[in-house]
Amino acid sequence: MSWAATARSLRGVPDAALVRSGAERAILRVQLERAGSEALVEAEIRAAGRNRVQLNRKPLPRLRDLAAHLRVTVFAPDDVQLVKGGPSERRAYLDDLLVAVAPRFAATRADVERIVRHRNTLLRGGVRSEEDRTTLAVFDEQLARAGGEMVRGRLRLVARLGPEVDASYRALAREDPGVEVGYESEWAGEDPGALEDRLREALGARRRAELERGVTLAGPHRDELRLGLGGLDARSHASQGEQRTLALALRLAGHRVCTDVVGEEPVLLLDDVFSELDPGRAAALVEHLPPGQTLLTSAGIVPDGIVPQCRLRVTHGRLEEVA
Repeated sequence: MSWAATARSLRGVPDAALVRSGAERAILRVQLERAGSEALVEAEIRAAGRNRVQLNRKPLPRLRDLAAHLRVTVFAPDDVQLVKGGPSERRAYLDDLLVAVAPRFAATRADVERIVRHRNTLLRGGVRSEEDRTTLAVFDEQLARAGGEMVRGRLRLVARLGPEVDASYRALAREDPGVEVGYESEWAGEDPGALEDRLREALGARRRAELERGVTLAGPHRDELRLGLGGLDARSHASQGEQRTLALALRLAGHRVCTDVVGEEPVLLLDDVFSELDPGRAAALVEHLPPGQTLLTSAGIVPDGIVPQCRLRVTHGRLEEVA
């Protein structure tokens, strides 16, 4: 289900790992019903070579268009890395949510990644000739435009996300330690209307350091989603239990923001999430799960409070319904 929404594994593994050992491809079909309309997503995931994806029996030219047809919220055991992991984990969370809320940002995200990659290649090779300097100036302008748009979207999202994270944490933990969610950037400032100019200035100010180090030192790829509890950095000062609760709060808050903006509930995917929760947190999560369709995977028992409409068992790669 997650692959049908994002065209990638929720575990971050290569597509080849999704294909049964010894097989050449895996076939995925998802029939979608939403707002009185239907859509069929079909994918041929190949062990080697390019995948093929169709929407309503027609080739899908851009994988990012899937987000407009299916949105998912995934809870997984390793979600604690959203809090205790590095900045890239939180940037990915923020950008995934931004694309779910506004799919047009998928193109902006891809542009930023492409520009930074090409710009870094140029910097590593050395900017010696006039042609190199002209190319670098082109990359600067492209990054200023795409990066400004990306960060503008992030700032607006964080403004909506903060109160929801705080409310979700209080509901799950049954206490109010004071959750803080903020956007940290060395260059962006607080005025979303001047981001392009600020990024141009930041790139110019860091030019010598970039040439020495061979890497782009300003842009969305270096910003950070800051998470605090009780005025302290949650990554370094929160306990394991507090970090896990905050990670759950981030997922719940993102789900609610997406629902409010889009006007419909994403499909909720609970990927063995209860295996890492103590009974108290498991009960709190069950109590505060949002309405809508939910798919739950578990290697153990289904938690109390969840009454499944259908049970499926996976045995040796085969799926069967359980009475």
